[in-house]
Amino acid sequence: MPMAIHVRRDRTLRVKVTDACGLTCDFCHNEGTPVAVDQPKQRRIPLPIAEGGRSGRVSIYAATNGAKFIPAMMLPDEAFTSALVSMRDRLDIGEVHLTGGEPTLHPRLPELITIARTLGLTVAMTSNGQNGARLIPHCADAGLSRVNFSIFGTTAAELASVQGARYASIRSAQRKLDDLADSIDAAIKAGVPASANLVVPGYSHKPRVINLLEHYSMRLSIRLLNSLDEGVASIKGIHGILRDLGAVPVERLLIAGTSSARTVYRLPSGRLVHFKQIRPVRLPRTCSSCRFSNDRECQEGYYGLRLYRDRKGRYQVGVCIQRMDLCQPVEQFVTSEIAGEVLRFRETEYAALRENLDYRPPDRGER
Repeated sequence: MPMAIHVRRDRTLRVKVTDACGLTCDFCHNEGTPVAVDQPKQRRIPLPIAEGGRSGRVSIYAATNGAKFIPAMMLPDEAFTSALVSMRDRLDIGEVHLTGGEPTLHPRLPELITIARTLGLTVAMTSNGQNGARLIPHCADAGLSRVNFSIFGTTAAELASVQGARYASIRSAQRKLDDLADSIDAAIKAGVPASANLVVPGYSHKPRVINLLEHYSMRLSIRLLNSLDEGVASIKGIHGILRDLGAVPVERLLIAGTSSARTVYRLPSGRLVHFKQIRPVRLPRTCSSCRFSNDRECQEGYYGLRLYRDRKGRYQVGVCIQRMDLCQPVEQFVTSEIAGEVLRFRETEYAALRENLDYRPPDRGER
């Protein structure tokens, strides 16, 4: 039976609600921004970006991506509402996806969700589960539609191995895993659909995938993500793991206007596993002259729109975590040529994908 191919438009805005995080993962891109707590308390960004601060955290692109601001926590106020309205109305945004840092460390997160829902937006979140047991029930009441849990280790040793050297404690890692398990339970109990996202750098990480499948059973939707830092080796490794597991591809979802795509595999047990990966998609004009615009250096392609708040309280819009110099204040971005390019590219690619691929509409309608 041929694999079903589904196509939908990208109408998502990633919203970095806080920079705070309790993990120190050595592969973190931190949504392209410097680690705020490690930067001097001054209005203008220090040059060069301060790295290796007391937090132990990293932002793998910050030293080279031309970032011009330090991120700050978003507040449930008129400025936040205005930024969402501007992006919704100009870019036809239908969903906000809350990121960080770690969103559940934002003490007023349910209020931010309430504002977005009041504006008619669907709200999803990516979380490492650090404070989810306490906050997710309130987020569910506010209208959170789903949560993607980032799984950086299926055992304490695995999690500790990807943390900064000063924070690679087995005891600390176990506490983080316990917090994650409690957060997953809280989401399931609150009726919030949940998935487990596992970054797989290569084939040697096969035991982690197996541990994840065995540990979480059918409670979660499992998603394997290729590592941006490891590139082709990560993609080949995931394909090898799925082959070893006897997985068969049954469905592919292409998101027009962004590099994001995923393929659904069915295991012999009947369980479904999602492989989320990056397509070689770039904005026709903005990316054409970029110094990273080649198969070796462009690691994410055009992944979509991101919203930030800086230390001056201004809301900034970005189109690439490797080119943060392209960020613009939201009021400037919505009237810019890049905004028009994003809209045109979305529609052009949507039409091309539907015409050129073996497209069959999903049974549940456009998702």
